[in-house]
Parts: sequence; C-alpha cells; structure tokens
Amino acid sequence: MPASSPLSGATEILSRPVTINGLTIPNRIVMSPMTRMHSPGGIPGENVASYYARRAAAGVGLIMTEGTFVGHESAGGMDNIPVFHGEQQLAGWKAVADAVHAAGGRIMPQIWHLGIMRPAGGTPYPHAPVIGPSGIGLDGTEGAGKAMTQQDIDDVIASFAEAAAAAERIGFDGVEVHGAHGFLIDQFLWTRTNRRADAYGGTLTARAKFAAEVVAAIRDSVSRKFPVHFRFSQWKNVHHDARIAETPQELEAILTPLAEAGVDAFHASTRRYWVPEFAGSSLNLAGWAKKVTGKHTVTVGSVGLGGGTDYIDTLFQGKGAALRNLDDLLDRLEAQEFDLVAVGRSLLQDPLWAAKVLAGRLDELNPFDAAALATLT
Repeated sequence: MPASSPLSGATEILSRPVTINGLTIPNRIVMSPMTRMHSPGGIPGENVASYYARRAAAGVGLIMTEGTFVGHESAGGMDNIPVFHGEQQLAGWKAVADAVHAAGGRIMPQIWHLGIMRPAGGTPYPHAPVIGPSGIGLDGTEGAGKAMTQQDIDDVIASFAEAAAAAERIGFDGVEVHGAHGFLIDQFLWTRTNRRADAYGGTLTARAKFAAEVVAAIRDSVSRKFPVHFRFSQWKNVHHDARIAETPQELEAILTPLAEAGVDAFHASTRRYWVPEFAGSSLNLAGWAKKVTGKHTVTVGSVGLGGGTDYIDTLFQGKGAALRNLDDLLDRLEAQEFDLVAVGRSLLQDPLWAAKVLAGRLDELNPFDAAALATLT
C-alpha cells in the first residue's frame, strides 16, 4: 500500500466482529441507508436485490436498507420509494433479504414515516392527511398539517410494530427505526415542531415518549434476540443547525427512555463524523450516545470523503467529493468511542469499497462522483 495513499492506515480494527443482541456482525462496516427511488409501486425488484447483494458479497458487515414506509396511509407519498407492507412489497423485500444472505451478508430494513414532511396528495393515498405532532412545519409554519390525535399516535405506533414483525417474519436480521432528519419521530423530539401540551410534549422526556412507545411496541412484536436499532440526528433536512439536545445531559434525557424501551444500538447521524458534538470534548454524537446510554453505537458522516463537500452538495448540486484519510476514524474506533461505522456515498460509488478497505487496497479507491446517483451501480 503506497505511503502516499490519502486513506492510508491500519484497517484491522474494521475486521473485528461485534455482537448486538442476538446478531453477530462479521465486521464493523455498515452500509448507510440511502434513498434510491428505484422501486415503482413501492416494490423492490431484482435490481434492488442485486444492488444490496453486491455490497454484501464485497464484505459489508451489515446493510441498512434505504428508508421504507410503514403501513400507515400518511407515512409516505412517493411512488418509487419502497414500502414495508403489502403482499407484493414484502415478497420483494424477502427476495432482497434472501439475496443478501446468499452473498454472506446481514441486513436490516429501515422503517420510516414522513410525518409533516409528506407531500400533500402524495401517492398511493392522495386523500390521507399530512400529520405531525403539532401540525407545525420544519420551518415553524403553523397549520402545515394536522396535529395528531391520540388515535393517530396509536395507529402510527401499531404500523411500526407491524413492519418490524414483518421484517422478522420474512427473514431480516433486525430492524432500524428512522428517528432522524426531521421526519415524524424526530418531529416529536424537536421543540420547533412539537408544541404539544399533553404527555407527548414539553419536557425532554415527554418529547421522547412517542419514540419510546414506538420502540416498546416493536420490542413486543419481535423476538427477544431480534436487534432493534434507532437512527437519530441533531440536524434536519434543510435545517442543518437544528439541535434536539444542547448538552450531554439533555441527550441523556432523550435517549435513556429509548434505551429502556428496548433499543439495542443507536445510529447517530451527523454530516461529518469528525466534528465534536458538545464543547469541551472531542466525542462525536455517536460517542456521546454510547457514553450516556451504554448501548452500541454507529457513527456516520462523510466517511472516507473530504470535509469540504457534504451530502447536500453531492445530492442537490451534483458535486463530487475527494478522498479523506481514515486514520482518525480508525483511532476513534480502536478507542471504542463507537462500535460500527456506516458508509454512505463511498459505498454508493463503489460496491467493492469494503473489500478494498478490509484488504488494505486503499490506493484503489476513487473519489465520489455524483453520476453514481443515477443508477443502482
């Protein structure tokens, strides 16, 4: 391996297995969930199965699927994003899981509800209302949707539990709840979008109640050893400076009820993994989540890519991204700041990324090219 490689550094730590609840993951590399919009009618096809299986065959330890909508009429709104309910849709997902397993991989679906971010009139249920904790948009606009009733809350919680049970039934290795980026569960966690005066709003613990109830319902619907992951973030779509917790103590107040409800691992979404989360410490968000909960954590955010160009530049402005040295990431992993590393655009660009990194063939890696977004490479 050339000493001048921009990604030089020992990668043995990435090869170590880790066990989360009843699942042993053969290495520390996770494929980050990335919406690809290649599932017409919400049904993942053979192209989707092959897309994930290629990454599994190349050594990705755990694949998180793209976000997939739960079976609540207000959950989604775009025809070509997959869903996790319905006979044809679940048959498609079973084929995906089977293909990944045949390639030697592990896979979890990420289950999702858009909440107030659902486009009005979206398919396949154009008459379903746009709902959120208080009917307030991410920009603070009141009346952006319907404030959820207790019945709405109960129905959505049931839809998450049903999706998780389906995931176990058709052969997935666990499930990840999407509680990040300004979508429904995150809308309950954020003060801007949660103005409720009942048990689901007000204090930090109250704002976490909905998320904790989702997790508890999932835990009750699956077997004891079936892993449950929870993805969360401070930042929101187009609101990158948003925060649900200003201090480690506030983060602990939010995450503790989720851990107690049954989360096995927290997937802490940041735009750049190397940025410290709170003043006075070098720990990133995944590091703090592990510290305050004692649970396994997954870090993510521009892994292997240069810090000057993040996902917004690549996804919406068509820009590429240069390679970034992995040494600091590996040092943090060795120090047990977090337990797994989720890789997004680098794996989207190159299905062999994990094989190259694990084998030390870092000089074969290429910078990210936004053209990779167009197809299921």
